[in-house]
Amino acid sequence: MTRAEAKERNRRALLDAAFQVVSRDGYRARLEEMAERADLTTGAIYSLFGSKNGLVVALVADHLRPYYEEIEQAVPAELELLEAVDAFARHYRRGCDAPDARSGLSLQITLLDMALHDPELGAQLATSVRAQESHLVALFAGRSHHGGVVTPQQAQRLTTALRALFVGLAQGVTLGLAPGADEQYFADTARALVSDLSLVGHDADAS
Repeated sequence: MTRAEAKERNRRALLDAAFQVVSRDGYRARLEEMAERADLTTGAIYSLFGSKNGLVVALVADHLRPYYEEIEQAVPAELELLEAVDAFARHYRRGCDAPDARSGLSLQITLLDMALHDPELGAQLATSVRAQESHLVALFAGRSHHGGVVTPQQAQRLTTALRALFVGLAQGVTLGLAPGADEQYFADTARALVSDLSLVGHDADAS
């Protein structure tokens, strides 16, 4: 095994261990246990990620990356905006039934709790999530909508609104609080949001 391969193996082992420990213990998660689960030392964490917060931020990026890659595949480039949002909504709803949906929700809630206890970590997590969401902005920007083309600023506003909508609905589905929220419900709600021209009808910096 080359040095680069060993480094990547250790990185992967620490991310997997961090997922288990952070999902369970939140801000009380101990570096020592993460390192032990990965069969490494805490020094490896500092070497690869710089700090506990660095490992948590890397964990979030690692968790979100395949999610956004799947969205890009689920939403064809040739669709106009309403059709793209419809496809995105249906894909998001199907994710609520995935085997790892509950563990994902647990991590989501735990990370929010950690961010509230550690503002510095919260700021780092927000930066990481925004960087991942840039994939969604690029996914929606340039699509046709009501005779125009969605600008990057409008796509950013739309992404923020859809994230809030789907996160809330997905939590409701997973917790049994939204029994009627099927794929069609997700799609109808998202299309209604996009149809509001005040959301995508002007640039975010317009006044």
